[in-house]
Amino acid sequence: MSGAGPEHARKVGPMTSTSTDSAQKAPAKDPWDLPDVSGLVVGVLGGTGPQGKGLAYRLARAGQKVIIGSRAAERAQAAADELGHGVEGADNAETARRSDIVIVAVPWDGHGKTLESLREELAGKLVVDCVNPLGFDKKGAYALKPEEGSAAEQAAALLPDSRVTAAFHHLSAVLLQDPEIEEIDTDVMVLGEERADVEIVQALAGRIPGMRGIFSGRLRNAHQVESLVANLISVNRRYKAHAGLRLTDL
Repeated sequence: MSGAGPEHARKVGPMTSTSTDSAQKAPAKDPWDLPDVSGLVVGVLGGTGPQGKGLAYRLARAGQKVIIGSRAAERAQAAADELGHGVEGADNAETARRSDIVIVAVPWDGHGKTLESLREELAGKLVVDCVNPLGFDKKGAYALKPEEGSAAEQAAALLPDSRVTAAFHHLSAVLLQDPEIEEIDTDVMVLGEERADVEIVQALAGRIPGMRGIFSGRLRNAHQVESLVANLISVNRRYKAHAGLRLTDL
């Protein structure tokens, strides 16, 4: 291989003790050292639905600037007025244009079409997909397997100029929207290709009291994270609960 022979080794020379000590002493980055995201604008596509509305409410209540998106601007503004905390409403395209981070919380059956129509507006944006492809029959909820592998991977395929991550899949819309609840006791699994983007989403999750954002791998692992919601639905129906996830030993 070019540059890997003995000539290359002699040219580079042995590492000095000073440089060796420096390399050994370089501290590893603290995985909990996350960026400040308080000044970023968050848009929520599908923000008039239960999950999107709940996320918008929690983030705005924590002090984040939030814009709710919907196909109809009037419907989005009505939902925003209901939530308060400075939330604004707009159509999906304007929401995408005005936001730094865009959370995708649309129904699965409209996921692909919605993102494809917003490809230009979402270019250069950090996109957070929280859609769970699920089917329902008399036995309950079950996971669907999109052609691309997962909803997040479908988003990445449709939005080649966006930075796609996946998060916020396992949250109870009921708890998110309940103003009497101060903290949401749960962890948020965050997946993505670029560590810096994942850390931004982790930090965003951490803005909500009680939540932690946890790095959980690349987008190729999103399917099992999305699918786990089917199990949580079964848990919640059996125990009449609003169960979430906590990862131990962290």
